[in-house]
Amino acid sequence: MKRFVLKVLEKAISVKRIDYGDYICLTGMVKGIENGASLVEKWLRNKNTIEFLGIWETLNNPNFNSDSYKEIMAASGLNRFIISAKQWVEKTNAIGIMAQAGRYGGTYAHKDIAFEFGSWVNPTFKLYLIKEYQNLNTLLSDNRLKEWDVRRILSKANYVLQTDAIKNNVLPRFSFRKLRKEWIYATEADTLNLVVFGCTAKEWEKANPELKKQGLNMRDAATINELAVLSNMESLNGELIKQGLTDLKDRKPILHKAAKEQLAKFNEINLENKFSKLEHLGNPKLLK
Repeated sequence: MKRFVLKVLEKAISVKRIDYGDYICLTGMVKGIENGASLVEKWLRNKNTIEFLGIWETLNNPNFNSDSYKEIMAASGLNRFIISAKQWVEKTNAIGIMAQAGRYGGTYAHKDIAFEFGSWVNPTFKLYLIKEYQNLNTLLSDNRLKEWDVRRILSKANYVLQTDAIKNNVLPRFSFRKLRKEWIYATEADTLNLVVFGCTAKEWEKANPELKKQGLNMRDAATINELAVLSNMESLNGELIKQGLTDLKDRKPILHKAAKEQLAKFNEINLENKFSKLEHLGNPKLLK
């Protein structure tokens, strides 16, 4: 599952891309509106809403429980009728709406349904939402972004190789508490952040609090060239550890020199095609 963020009229609205399609956070759409938290359930109580949801599920969900839907449809419109997103899903086996708890939680709906909800809440807001969603899809279709995704995946894969090397060569042969292990891994990761980006993850978060709230981090804001160098540094770091350079202070100058040289070369041969996922961010500078 991939997660994106739409900025619509100063609101940050999460979008989750899963097997069934793109799901937009209804909770985020009504954030800041008076009594906004109750608007989703009020919308679900509407008979026209239930009818729309039933038609959508019939067209898109072969496992939709039509018998339960008919019962709900018959009860809708009555003053005593109440149903939550969770109850709708449990009773009908619906896939168009989902309620999630925890970080980035809330009530999400397939884009078709989310746009319908937008019409019910505020038609103007709906139009801006559609525009931003279309802009997102245009961005995601860019071949350069596909290249960015490849670099991101490669970076994560090499990070696993690096942590395996640390576990086998740096950690002493006795049990550490989980916190101790995480501290060692974080030190390695921040060393790579420093030699490639010029700052630690925490320093970046302090400088970019709004992006942090959206679930973005320093590596999400990196250029293709920076991610390519990061990937190479993770591989090099793992190899240096295996060769016996288990002390971080011995590896740091080697990694820094290699990162600086590679980034300069990548920028030279790929200057016109550099692509930053967050174009409004400046590129962090390397340590001098």
